[in-house]
Amino acid sequence: MLLKICEVGNPVLRRVARQLTPAEIATNQIQSLIEHMRDTMRDAPGVGLAAPQIGESLQIVVIEDKVEYHKGLTEAQLAERQRKPVDFHVIINPKIELLPSPVALFFEGCLSIPRLMAEVPRPLSVRVTCLNERAEPQTITAHGWYARILQHEIDHLNGRLYTDLMQPHTLTTIENYQRRLMNAPSTVPEPKAGQNLQDYE
Repeated sequence: MLLKICEVGNPVLRRVARQLTPAEIATNQIQSLIEHMRDTMRDAPGVGLAAPQIGESLQIVVIEDKVEYHKGLTEAQLAERQRKPVDFHVIINPKIELLPSPVALFFEGCLSIPRLMAEVPRPLSVRVTCLNERAEPQTITAHGWYARILQHEIDHLNGRLYTDLMQPHTLTTIENYQRRLMNAPSTVPEPKAGQNLQDYE
């Protein structure tokens, strides 16, 4: 079942989501919610989706960065992003630690802020401790684009949007971003027509 994605202005996106107990995670209700979140993320398509984005103020995130989402990017662009495929997984009640690393500036979009994107500075490395969908403890050390996805999604669980961190003068529509990059070389990866949402989180 596909769920409706909440857009910016909906109060649920500004709340701190509540944690779940292991017993809650095991319920059919939460297991079904995770399945619906996965299907909604893939349909969008996006590389991540947090429960507040579908109106549930719960600390649940689904993530998946499929290799097919990379087909519109050159090898140089993938290397610049440090972007590699990430298998589908679930993180619940995450705690994030920003590891010592350079800060990278790339454009981000968000399924809850349609048609827009902006440059957002984020550290290149993070460590996340969380539970998976079976309530098992997990530790994830991530670098590059995967670290960016984790930061973006965990921000959603804390009532933050990328617009809180963005470089305001870079805010643009996807269409204008594409036009600008078609006419000028840039170190910023270029989204391809029909594939923009694959970078959305």
